[in-house]
Amino acid sequence: MGILVWGWIYLLFLIEAALVPMAMAFRGRFRGAERQLARLARHRTAPLAVAALAVLLRLAVLPIEGVPVPGVHDEFSYLLAADTFLHGRLANPTHPLWTHFETMQQEHQPAYASMYPPAQGLVLAAGILLSGAAFTGVLMSLGAMCGALWWALRGWFPPGWALFGAALAAVRLGMFSYWADSYWGGAVAATGGALVFGALPRLVRADRARDAALGALGIAILMNSRPYEGAVFAVSAGVALIVLRKAAGRRAASPILIGTLCAVLLPAGALMGYYNWRAFGSPAAMPYSVNRSTYAAAQIFVWQAPRVPPPPYRHQAMRDFYMGFELQHFLLARTPGGYLRIMLAKLWTFWGFYVGPVLTLPLAAAAWTQRHRRTRVFLWLIAAVAAASAATPWFAPHYVAPITAVLWALVTQGMRALSVWRPGAPRAVALVCATMVAVRIAMAVSPVPFVLNYPMTWATTWTMQLGREEMMARLQQVGGRHLVIVRYGAGHDPLREYVFNAADIDGSEVVWARDMGPEQNRELIRYFATRQVWLLEADRKPPKLMPYLTGAVSP
Repeated sequence: MGILVWGWIYLLFLIEAALVPMAMAFRGRFRGAERQLARLARHRTAPLAVAALAVLLRLAVLPIEGVPVPGVHDEFSYLLAADTFLHGRLANPTHPLWTHFETMQQEHQPAYASMYPPAQGLVLAAGILLSGAAFTGVLMSLGAMCGALWWALRGWFPPGWALFGAALAAVRLGMFSYWADSYWGGAVAATGGALVFGALPRLVRADRARDAALGALGIAILMNSRPYEGAVFAVSAGVALIVLRKAAGRRAASPILIGTLCAVLLPAGALMGYYNWRAFGSPAAMPYSVNRSTYAAAQIFVWQAPRVPPPPYRHQAMRDFYMGFELQHFLLARTPGGYLRIMLAKLWTFWGFYVGPVLTLPLAAAAWTQRHRRTRVFLWLIAAVAAASAATPWFAPHYVAPITAVLWALVTQGMRALSVWRPGAPRAVALVCATMVAVRIAMAVSPVPFVLNYPMTWATTWTMQLGREEMMARLQQVGGRHLVIVRYGAGHDPLREYVFNAADIDGSEVVWARDMGPEQNRELIRYFATRQVWLLEADRKPPKLMPYLTGAVSP
């Protein structure tokens, strides 16, 4: 990665690191505001207030961040799921010319559907249903995450600390990160993890059906958002619950606990099986596994050998993605040196997104409290998911979203330890975070061309700038319906993919299809005989959209 790309993030982290000791020397107090916040922390509306804060903060930076535009494979897949649900279907029938629409992270056989579990798609669908915009679903998921974080932290800490930690998450995760600026998700799985984590201490203290139900709901969310890491986290939390209950002199399980878990999880499991059956032909056919078995040569775990022979590919772009980008990364992870490099890259990405310089100090201070039982529980849960992540070569921060609440609890625990040494430490952290928001806004509006979309940190908006929306807007100005045949050149970057469609391909105003040569293209054009046909030469600089047939009107 060139210095122009990485330089800005180093600058941002240097500014943040320099502000930490300066803020620690700050002796000011905000007595009036702190009294009001302490009163709010004890009020029953505290989780709603934190949820509203997360939404309002993201809306506040809308003039510079804007509504996210999809550009990554995964985003289009989640949006396909949302559109499918809004059509009243769990999956779509396979199109008769489906090979022209075949693309990454989507399935066309046995049905046309997203390769991902349904939770994120359902949230985006809810946003579209309520306001016409999938971004509303993103906002709702951010609010739900921060409200659930407050509830989780309140199970382990006094109300003031719970409010502080949840508000900190609203600032660090809800304003500039790709969780708030894309359709990839992260907040949904973090909400599920927070519900499980918050139920844990409450069920140690007492058997309450409400707490068990919320914990079970969290498990159901995890199984439908991040099934692998979510399952590891849920099992680890279950082990911790049994150990803690026994240490408290209580039975490992009670009729209320077992009955409530069954009342929530059995219907949830049945619905998951029904979804898999309707979409992929079998209750046990997980969407992700179906897609990987259809297209991937690389495996999920580093100890697995690549598939030989690889699956057949009908399109060079897809072959380049699965046999090039993916497989080369997977093969690198199977070498000692490559595995070490990938694990270090994971740690860097994790630190840059969740922690950064300002939270490194309280996270390190949490080590002073390792003799506390709660700290050991936190470390156990984080270590379990970290071990699960280390078994795969793939990583993005939302992969480990189930432990978001645990990480924030560990930071809060360290903050409490710091406050004993220096009472103003929490104020200093809050001050640095607020200042960094101002710095990030200044960078966004600065005439200096900072690269603000990579790498993945709390301050980045990571997406691919494709220009699909601008092309669609131009075609809509022309009027009528359109077919865009996408042609790639030699050396095409498979991450820059244009061929994604809505759930109802035939009913879409603009249909995107792969160039499969003159003969097969003629079949496609005959099928869409009433549409204007365009050719997109995607690897020109800039990409060029032109008439495919003589006499077509250029936008």
